[in-house]
Amino acid sequence: HYLFIVVVAVNSTLLTINAGDYIFYTDWAWTSYTVFSISQTLMLIVGATYYLTFTGVPGTATYYALIMTVYTWIAKAAWFSLGYPYDFIVTPVWLPSAMLLDLVYWATKKNKHSLILFGGVLVGMSLPLFNMVNLITVADPLETAFKYPRPTLPPYMTPIEPQVGKFYNSPVALGAGAGAVLGCTFAALGCKLNTW
Repeated sequence: HYLFIVVVAVNSTLLTINAGDYIFYTDWAWTSYTVFSISQTLMLIVGATYYLTFTGVPGTATYYALIMTVYTWIAKAAWFSLGYPYDFIVTPVWLPSAMLLDLVYWATKKNKHSLILFGGVLVGMSLPLFNMVNLITVADPLETAFKYPRPTLPPYMTPIEPQVGKFYNSPVALGAGAGAVLGCTFAALGCKLNTW
């Protein structure tokens, strides 16, 4: 059990470290933002739901998100010491979404079906919204991109023309919609990992 929690938390951390790279893809930022928001949603919800249903104690999903946050801060600090920028994705965006998951579990008297349906939708819809805080607090993307060039960017990822306006002008709405659907699926997976 504890090994699983560590493995999922570490993988979540690695994912969220790499999720900061959408700042570098200035022309693709919104597209990347949507994809990374969904990936973070799924990593958070499967581990948090597993931990929550394993212990049966409301509050452990938030504790799991706190583990993710601390791991990420430690890893980011290590990257910062190597000269990598530290000014993006440092806000603990997983905590409020995990709190919603705990709230659903507590409010429905530990009903796992409600946790999957309501919790999955709430986390899936809220995390892309909270993740927008990262975009508000980060340094200017162009400045960051020029300060930390990425010469290893593969040719197929090199933007030919600006992709602004793609996905109906709303990466948050697209991320929230996809996250709400996939969040339920991964919440169910988190429950199923407890052989339920």
